[in-house]
Amino acid sequence: MAKKVLVVDDEKLIVKGIRFSLEQEGMEVDAAYDGEEAVAMAKNKDYDMILLDVMLPKMGGFEVCQQIREFSDVPVLMLTAKGDDMDKILGLEYGADDYITKPFNILEVKARMKAIMRRASKKEEAARPENLIEDGDLRLERDGRRCYIQDREMNLTAKEYELLELLVSNPNKIYSREQLLKLVWGADYPGDVRTVDVHVRRLREKIEANPSEPRYIHTKWGVGYYYRCKQA
Repeated sequence: MAKKVLVVDDEKLIVKGIRFSLEQEGMEVDAAYDGEEAVAMAKNKDYDMILLDVMLPKMGGFEVCQQIREFSDVPVLMLTAKGDDMDKILGLEYGADDYITKPFNILEVKARMKAIMRRASKKEEAARPENLIEDGDLRLERDGRRCYIQDREMNLTAKEYELLELLVSNPNKIYSREQLLKLVWGADYPGDVRTVDVHVRRLREKIEANPSEPRYIHTKWGVGYYYRCKQA
C-alpha cells in the first residue's frame, strides 16, 4: 500500500519538487500551503508522514505540530530555513519526530522519512496486542475467541473459529484437508476430511458477503484451503 504524505510549505516550487521526488518512490502526496489548511487536512485523512515547514501563513509550523499532536501520532518532519538550534529544540518539544534545515538535499529528506516511518512501524508492531489479529476488515480476538468483519461480530462455533484462526495466523499457506483435520480436530478424530469441507462451507456462509466468490478463505483445487492476506 502506498505511503500517504502531506507536504506543508507556502513555497509552491519547493512543494512541487518534493511531490515529484516522492511520487517517483510510489508515495501518494497531498499539499497544504498554510497552517490552517494543514491542520484541516491532517484531521480529515490518515497520513503516514507530514513534512511541515516552520514559516507558514495563518498558523506557524510549531502551532500546527502542536495542534496535530492533540489528535494524531502521525510522524512529523519539520523543515526550517533557519540553522538556529532553538528552532530545532522547539520543533521537537512541540512533537516533531525530526527536523531538517533548508536548503536540503531531497535524498536526505527521503532517507530521514524512511528512517522515521520504519521506527513508527516497529513501534506500532510492538504495541499491537499478541492476542489480536487484524487484516483488512477482519479482526480476531484470540482471548475471547471472537471474529469481527467490518466491526460486526460473527457468530462462529468453536471449530469454525479454530479453523479460521489457524488459516488467518498463517496467511497464504495452503493446508490440505488432512492437515486441517489433524490440526483442528486432532489426530484421534474418527471423522473424515468431509468434516473440513462442511466447516469451510459454513464458515464462508457466515463471513463471506458472497460465499461462491470468497474474499477470505480460498480453495487451491486439488490441494486444500488457505487464507489470502489482505495486507500482502
